[in-house]
Amino acid sequence: MSVRTLSLKLALLASLAAFPAYAQQAADTVAPETASQTSAFEGLSDAAKAALALKEQGKPVSAKHWMIAAANPLATEAGAKILRAGGSAADAMVAVQTVLGLVEPQSSGLGGGAFLVWYDAASGKLTTLDARETAPMATTPRLFQTEEGEPLKFYDAVVGGRSVGTPGTPMLLEEAHKRWGKLEWPGLFSEAISLAEGGFKVSPRLASLVAGEPEDRLARFDATKAYFYPGGTPLQAGALLKNPDYAETLKALAKDGAKAFYQGDIAKDIVKTVQSAAGNPGVLSQADFDFYQVKERKPACAEYRGYEVCGMGPPSSGALTVGQILGMLEPYDLASLGPASADSWRLIGDASRLAFADRGRYMADSDFVPMPTKGLLDPAYLKSRANLLSGDDSLPEVSAGNPPWDHAQLYADDMAIELPSTSHISIVDGEGNALSMTTTIENGFGSRLFVRGFLLNNELTDFSFKTQEDGVPIANRVEPGKRPRSSMSPTIVLKDGKPALVVGSPGGSQIIGYVAQALIAHLDWGLDVQEAVSQPHLINRFGTYDIEEGTAATDLAAPLEAMGFKVKASTMTSGLQAIAIGPDGLEGGADPRREGIAIGE
Repeated sequence: MSVRTLSLKLALLASLAAFPAYAQQAADTVAPETASQTSAFEGLSDAAKAALALKEQGKPVSAKHWMIAAANPLATEAGAKILRAGGSAADAMVAVQTVLGLVEPQSSGLGGGAFLVWYDAASGKLTTLDARETAPMATTPRLFQTEEGEPLKFYDAVVGGRSVGTPGTPMLLEEAHKRWGKLEWPGLFSEAISLAEGGFKVSPRLASLVAGEPEDRLARFDATKAYFYPGGTPLQAGALLKNPDYAETLKALAKDGAKAFYQGDIAKDIVKTVQSAAGNPGVLSQADFDFYQVKERKPACAEYRGYEVCGMGPPSSGALTVGQILGMLEPYDLASLGPASADSWRLIGDASRLAFADRGRYMADSDFVPMPTKGLLDPAYLKSRANLLSGDDSLPEVSAGNPPWDHAQLYADDMAIELPSTSHISIVDGEGNALSMTTTIENGFGSRLFVRGFLLNNELTDFSFKTQEDGVPIANRVEPGKRPRSSMSPTIVLKDGKPALVVGSPGGSQIIGYVAQALIAHLDWGLDVQEAVSQPHLINRFGTYDIEEGTAATDLAAPLEAMGFKVKASTMTSGLQAIAIGPDGLEGGADPRREGIAIGE
């Protein structure tokens, strides 16, 4: 062994030895509510309590047969009960999502949409389902513009009916169950119905988010105000909260399936609520519900370090952008550099900037605009982009590249705004099926419209408010029936054709960086899944390097600034849920920045 090789190995071992403490510092710093979770979630099983304890210690949960990780202990437990009863990952997902819609309504639910990646153990096939919301048929190019043609201010567009797209989540629940479910459909709703009728304790996270939300948004509409401000005051942590309207909605779904949502009184109430939203009505109609479809899409996959990293293709930008970042990093030895090296983060940051430049130029709903989907992940193209990273300092500027095209098309750069919210579910069942699903109502509390016990999405604000720039169309412009571009990145990593890692996160456009960073941490730096999801965040999308404040990541600020980066410390509330599958079984990790846990047996 050469002296240089030995020194590299010693440096890597030193950085990895330091990194668990580095990751634990993030857990201690960004999740002050974690210590109170056991009391906040009364009645948890011994398995859930053990999972909380392991998360607080920065250790993964281990299991032999199945594993589930989700953003709230009550939701994780609901899914675990289904898996114990012999249910599939698809069955468990229905239980988890319906509970999440109750206990963290600000993030996801029946009024939103989702992307699902599924690995089928029997066939070895990977499938992705697109349940993204769609723009109403009555949409015009001026939807998010003033009378003078200028883009609306973000929250002027968000709050009210204008931003609401046709929900996709209820139909996705049914479609996934039809394809891969094992247990009877009605029983999958039992836990959520019981909690909605009997009540659940408001979690510290939900209470803090309600308290931090401006009342002129969340309390603007009577139904929303009545639920989140009972007696005129914001929900308090530990208060018992019941939602009988939500229970009735779930009972209708349990009895009649998705048609109860799309063809009955529920759809009528949603349409009425959207169209009559005071000050900012929308154009959603019954026809939009009648024609909504969940679409099966081809997975988008990229090779990395001998693994195949697969996720959701357009209209999500997630898998393509994550794949581009990894593809540009493939020639560089991140393992030797290690996680504590500024050189690692220079490479990661500039690879991300280059990928985001392509994302802003090319990525949108490929049913509406031609996209160089294959070209964006073409190895020769990514190698040419990777060559731009060969220097010692940050790139002074980046721009979109010229990936191979089946035919030419000119687009202007996108101007969509994406703010953190959303939720993620990772599941591996007893038969080896794997599910990665990111689910959302977009911005926290969505459109702030509350109907039938759940919030409606504001997904349409993921479109670019401007439709063209200097006469050149923007790919992600709003159009009738179109699905807005997303950053959601539900991911399944394959090794020799079988799942090795299931991962995803909420977080707006930062999702891409969170997922890419977790993949690098696990595949390059050898961190276990709990360490990988706990590590401090450093993300560069548009030039400024966002560094997670209050963590050891801030030690890298000065070296990165010396390389030419502009650095900004900020709160970065990811919600990574990860499951690693190895020869000795399963390991699960849940992000310490949120309330979730992993449970396995």
